[in-house]
Amino acid sequence: MILDKQNWFSEICEEAGSAFSFRIREKLHEEQTPYQKIEIYQTENFGKLMVIDGFVMLTSWDNFLYHEMLAHPVLYTHAAPQRVLIIGGGDCGTLHEVLKHPKVTLVHQVDIDERVTRLSEKYFPELCASNHDPRAELHFADGIKWVRDAAAGSYDVIIVDSTDPIGPGEVLFTEEFYRNCRRLLGEDGLLVQQSESPIYHLELLSGMHKSMRAAGFDKTATLNFPQPVYPSGWWSATMAGNGDLATFRQRDCETRPFTTRYYNHKIHAAALAMPNFVEQHLMENLQDK
Repeated sequence: MILDKQNWFSEICEEAGSAFSFRIREKLHEEQTPYQKIEIYQTENFGKLMVIDGFVMLTSWDNFLYHEMLAHPVLYTHAAPQRVLIIGGGDCGTLHEVLKHPKVTLVHQVDIDERVTRLSEKYFPELCASNHDPRAELHFADGIKWVRDAAAGSYDVIIVDSTDPIGPGEVLFTEEFYRNCRRLLGEDGLLVQQSESPIYHLELLSGMHKSMRAAGFDKTATLNFPQPVYPSGWWSATMAGNGDLATFRQRDCETRPFTTRYYNHKIHAAALAMPNFVEQHLMENLQDK
């Protein structure tokens, strides 16, 4: 992370030799929690910006892309989702999208750092509008321990709204973690996790597919979507389950009782289309599974 004398904030992606920059008006907040360093900036054109340990987490301007695509495709792929677990997601944007679904009866959100949520409530209140929904339970705890200790079959859908797979976040991308998630899901349960950039992090993406299948999920599928402020501007989320992940409740999606800015049934179908080089790489890496 670099903030230069002209007030340009840049996140450098070393593995790709690239960077993304914002012009900053002012720093609104900075603190070191027991877990990480959190900074909040006011940008010139992207609204407010949250940075954790030097990495861009979200902006006011484009977070809807990520939160909608992490929540709605998996919920419309499941036949009747009621009980949802969110691991991470402390900014509460994914929680807000999940709770738009009236048939969801319970959402447990488990994030280790309460300060992310409290700062989001102050600086990104639009993302936290559903925090007091009676169906929502916010738990500030270790998500790894939560999935290890929770009762089998507790959830219909698990959403892993995780940080990048570096440092403590690495364990959220392992076969052991996915196996614990599989245990918590009913027979028709679905898992979805943010899966980085297909063009910058293809090895990670194929590794996720392989580990999810090794953990007991028969099917995996990756959804593609734009995300301007993340490395390459092209992001993804990967689903795992034991049924057909290409079929979703299209009619329910078309008649949904809430609005979205990006997601719709056409976007859902298109997001499942895989570029040739990604599809070929995944096929090659899954052949020995």
